[in-house]
Amino acid sequence: PPAYPADEQEISQTPIDLRPSSQPGVISGESISFATLKALLRMLAPYKWGVLVSILLGWGTVLSGVGLMGISAYLISAAALQTSIAVLQVPIVAVRTFGIARGLFRYLERYVSHENTFRLINRIRVWFYQALEPLAPARLQHFRSGDLLNRVRQDMHVLEDFYVRVVAPPVVWVLVTIFTAGLLALFSASLGLTLLVFQVFAGLVIPLLVRYLNRKPERLLIQNQAELSAALVDDIQGMAEIRVFDADESHSHHVRGINQGIAVIQARLGKINSAVGAAETTLAHLASWTVLLLVIPLVSFGEIAGVYLGTLILVTLASFEAALPLPQAAQVLERGSAAAGRLEEIVSTAPEVKDPAVPIPAPAGYHLVIKGLDFAYSHLDQNQLEQQVLKDINFDLPPGKRMAIVGPSGAGKTTIANLLLRFWDYQEGHILLAEQELNCYTQEAIRAMFSLIPQRTTLFSGTLEDNLRLAKPGASLEELEQVCSHAQLEDFIAALPKGYHTWIGEGGARLSAGERQRLAIARALLKDAPILILDEPTSHLDPLTEDKVVRDLLENFPKNSMLWITHRLVGMEAMHEILVLDDGQIIERGIHQELLELGGLYRSMWDLQYQVI
Repeated sequence: PPAYPADEQEISQTPIDLRPSSQPGVISGESISFATLKALLRMLAPYKWGVLVSILLGWGTVLSGVGLMGISAYLISAAALQTSIAVLQVPIVAVRTFGIARGLFRYLERYVSHENTFRLINRIRVWFYQALEPLAPARLQHFRSGDLLNRVRQDMHVLEDFYVRVVAPPVVWVLVTIFTAGLLALFSASLGLTLLVFQVFAGLVIPLLVRYLNRKPERLLIQNQAELSAALVDDIQGMAEIRVFDADESHSHHVRGINQGIAVIQARLGKINSAVGAAETTLAHLASWTVLLLVIPLVSFGEIAGVYLGTLILVTLASFEAALPLPQAAQVLERGSAAAGRLEEIVSTAPEVKDPAVPIPAPAGYHLVIKGLDFAYSHLDQNQLEQQVLKDINFDLPPGKRMAIVGPSGAGKTTIANLLLRFWDYQEGHILLAEQELNCYTQEAIRAMFSLIPQRTTLFSGTLEDNLRLAKPGASLEELEQVCSHAQLEDFIAALPKGYHTWIGEGGARLSAGERQRLAIARALLKDAPILILDEPTSHLDPLTEDKVVRDLLENFPKNSMLWITHRLVGMEAMHEILVLDDGQIIERGIHQELLELGGLYRSMWDLQYQVI
């Protein structure tokens, strides 16, 4: 899988080291590892200077607040002692300076940190999609679409919080603690040590406690949110079936149960966060009271001037601003670990099909030969037994030949198309294109040689023209009209108010099954590839339209090789060869009349189909 992006040209070779769980979409209970944290931080390498600037700006923000509080206290105390206005000019200017600087630094810090984060998340999204695309369709069948959507949206959002709230605040806290403890130590070592002890509790002990308390609920929250997203997508996609079978209540109960679980987890996290906020504020005030108790004797004995008493107390109180974000940083750290693990689970999944290390040039011809082909689908679950789908398949498809593969459902017909398009890789036997093994070419070069009319048509939310141009973006209107005429769509499109600019709805919901299938035929013809694979191309068409489409395809594309995969025996008389598959094996082969005279499975299918008609 592609590694995390390091910079504009370089790709990092250190992916997140999280062991994916045995079931897709389930989060491991392990806490974040050092390797995971290191990998997450390494992704910031291209933006290291921006991160450094955001840290310095954050440090400047807190120190401006410390300076504002401390100088203000000194100014009030000095003014109460009726100090000369000339002496007070410097602290007056300092108060104004720190007041303006605090707002300016805060704005710049937020701007720089979010700019870095948004740029990084943008690159991560591209990186994740580049890892996701090679998994389709073989590996993605093991994941729910709603869960994948949640990984792209929710988990990316969690990583956004991770880089904003986890990276800079701890460094800012360390710098502020060192500076303010050193400042108090100039007056008395005991004051600096006192502040350091309270800061360690506020910035280290409490965040570690928060991380321990939040570890399980945070991971359960991520898991339940993914489950809710998957359930909602399933319910929306299957809403018609849910209503037809009166299953509204059971599905609603399932969604309510997940939602209630999320609410319980969020309530628990809210209670923890409230207690943590109270603890942080209490520690800050305890620290200031302790400093006050230590300063009073020092002032009484003249070791520290009384004018500094208020300054030391308010400097102590203001310094805890740097510790306040750290409990939330610990919480986001755990959440980011879970999100990174879910993303890594996808990325670490090995693609079923890979391009060769040194691919050969694109095929010069399109003579297709299959010899001794055996195939079994592989599974992510290693305990699941593999079932042999194809056994000793042999055929020859030279340019211009029309071949049909027929047989009952589940015989392995569609699997042959999947192997030719390199959606899966074959284990045994040979598939030769232009006398070279199919897996010696790149996937892109292979798929350029084929047009597919799939058994299950996928249309996108857009216009008719948008869906047609998927096959050939630069196609002219005349080309669109020509292929639609071959697919018997011209009358239908002419009757639409907006013609080719008509919106067809999500998944082609505004079209009938037959119209969707004819649109898929037109799209495949528009690609104009030398080999045309038709997988049940007329299963949703009425007999009259089916006959017109089949005759048009056979008459108008004589130069294209055709691999016609079907169990509907229409147009078989025009096929140069027919293969009959059953249980993954070719049990009969020949032309239409020969197979009828043979009296085998093909004859039985033919008699049954035309008896029904």
